[in-house]
Amino acid sequence: MKFFADFFPVLLFFLAYKWFDIYVATAVAIAATIIQLAASWLKTRSLATMQLVTLGVILVFGGLTLYLHDEQFIKWKPTVINWLFGAAFLLSHCVGRRTAIERMLGSAIALPQPVWRRLNIGWTIFFLAMGAANLVVMTYCDSDTWVNFKLFGMLGLTIVFVVLQSLYLARYVKETKEDQ
Repeated sequence: MKFFADFFPVLLFFLAYKWFDIYVATAVAIAATIIQLAASWLKTRSLATMQLVTLGVILVFGGLTLYLHDEQFIKWKPTVINWLFGAAFLLSHCVGRRTAIERMLGSAIALPQPVWRRLNIGWTIFFLAMGAANLVVMTYCDSDTWVNFKLFGMLGLTIVFVVLQSLYLARYVKETKEDQ
């Protein structure tokens, strides 16, 4: 459920773009992100680093889009966020005892250390590729195509990646007697 809640600002951006324009959509995305984080804070009394990074990037790039009336800034946001996450996952191989993905999922599943490392590299590649894909679409396609890709393309690619990751992990997850 959290996965889809994270796409709430993207969905509202998409709808606002279709009904109005990219500038209204940008303002809606900024407001939706702030509301999403406020709701998360009220529910858990904490915010994940990824949420704060996303907020910072949307405030900077969305703010520049609105202030300078230049849509290129908001189009860069997905690339910047994905590349920042990719860099963080990659750096987690060198910093600390556990990779970023192990820190996020380690309490939910037990995996051998080499599997955690491969999984983390998979997420690194995924984030870097998603950033590059956004860059290609924003550079070579019109705004309508980019907005559609931002919602449907990125969401679809993320779902495919998560399913493939789940299939990969299935062979490492052991059943307990309670599961049988």
